[in-house]
Amino acid sequence: MSLPKSAVVAGHICLDIFPSLDHLPPGVFGALFQPGRLIECGPARFATGGPVSNAGLALHRLGVPVRLMARVGCDPFGEIVWSLVKEKDPRLVSGIQREAQAVTSYSVIISPPDQDRIFLHCPGANDSFSAVDLDFDLLSQVDLFHFGYPPIMRQMYVNDGAGLVELLGRARQTGVTVSLDMAFPDPSSESGRADWRMILEKALPHVDIFLPSLEELLFILRRKEYDRLNRDEQLLQNLSAELLSSLSEEVIEMGAKIVVLKLGHRGLYLRSTTPSGWRQVGRALPPGQGLWNSRELWSPCFQVNVVGTTGSGDASIAGFLAAVLRELSPERALVMGTAVGACNVEQADALSGLHSWEDTRSRIAAGWSRSAMDIPGPGWTWDPEHSLWVGPADAAG
Repeated sequence: MSLPKSAVVAGHICLDIFPSLDHLPPGVFGALFQPGRLIECGPARFATGGPVSNAGLALHRLGVPVRLMARVGCDPFGEIVWSLVKEKDPRLVSGIQREAQAVTSYSVIISPPDQDRIFLHCPGANDSFSAVDLDFDLLSQVDLFHFGYPPIMRQMYVNDGAGLVELLGRARQTGVTVSLDMAFPDPSSESGRADWRMILEKALPHVDIFLPSLEELLFILRRKEYDRLNRDEQLLQNLSAELLSSLSEEVIEMGAKIVVLKLGHRGLYLRSTTPSGWRQVGRALPPGQGLWNSRELWSPCFQVNVVGTTGSGDASIAGFLAAVLRELSPERALVMGTAVGACNVEQADALSGLHSWEDTRSRIAAGWSRSAMDIPGPGWTWDPEHSLWVGPADAAG
């Protein structure tokens, strides 16, 4: 197989700090973590976090020629981020700017046994990242530009998202394929109060591939429905194929060409635009024809022993984009995204569980078992070749 096309990953980067809580018995977190209590923990682990690190370094692991663009401070956390990225490949730090007056972003990730994670997050230098931090000459030379986490980057959502629209629009002018990932905004924050529907309506015409999680997209576009379906944090159990179809249609009408929704343990869902929707597309994708037209696919998860879910969404994105850059079909791209995300959760951090492109493909080819998933709804059919569901809106199906 020929070498994949090249990519730039830009946006949010931070230092992830993991206090070790492995010694705690399951189910005691709520009782122990009370005001005034001292909770003994094990040694802390450090890892880089955010899409520039998680998706960018995952693409590097999967053999994609990739460059990174982000901002950190000249503080101790910034030095740690710089050194951790440089360990992977010294060339990867060339686009990470170190600002003397900036504070490096960090997250303290509380991950008790048998419970979902809690994040204590400082946006730091990410809040001032803007279009001026991009190397547009480099973007004109690569095939794909991936940008991640605008809801936790202040310049991307203030002034009704003018900074995000400018950044994506200028990237689009270089002819590169543009992909966009989101993050869940803090509902009580300035970002949580932003009009994200209006921001996306202006930003998505510049986006080829949109890769949010279901929770993020539903919260942003349909807050009341999100609150109703997420009672007792059961959104993924309550989701329906009809919900995925209507949400993806809405996003495609806003301008995105391909929508990939991350569904946690329910897998990945893909929807793409009709032939008339491919008016302008970046060079990493076919010009509105072939196997990407009018597709609807749902890939179940692979069976794994889950150790941690940090960076699993970014890993799924990297697997999918790596397949796109290798010009694989939508079916194979979605399966690879599901597989790389599954490898991720077999380790606690975002990168240790990932394998090379060849090893991941070999694991799939060897008959890696999928999690059982009932028929999503009327009109869905099973594709035994790729082990995924094909939806009623799928032209090829």
